[in-house]
Amino acid sequence: MEKYKIDEVAKECGLTKRTLRYYEEIGLLPPPERSDGGIRLYTREHIERLKRLINARDVLGFSLQELQTYIGISEQLDSYRQGYRQTEDQGEKLKKLLEIEPVVGNQLRLINEKLMKMIEIRDEVEQFHLRVQQAIARESGEGQ
Repeated sequence: MEKYKIDEVAKECGLTKRTLRYYEEIGLLPPPERSDGGIRLYTREHIERLKRLINARDVLGFSLQELQTYIGISEQLDSYRQGYRQTEDQGEKLKKLLEIEPVVGNQLRLINEKLMKMIEIRDEVEQFHLRVQQAIARESGEGQ
């Protein structure tokens, strides 16, 4: 498995080394293994997790606290998925699905709340934009 130094990870993800260490400190990123010299050695899984975090932060506008909740739910889903795939028993599969359904619902609720807030903000900006356009038309017409 290929290992990456903090500089490489920071560059690939567009983050600072300080941010990477902070994400590790608050539990958003699991601690990487370290070399004998104490250098952090990240894996591809760390990088993929960081990219999911960045997407949730940038696209959905999640705060750090919301990111922690989001990642917690994502990890829970991964765990359920693995358990589901590893069992052949239909009763067990149904049990896993019944366990995962509220977790997926919770994640969907979190995303929908953000989406509703974004729609509200967009509507406010649209209204303001319309008023500006109307004022421009009014001022242009009055000046002639």
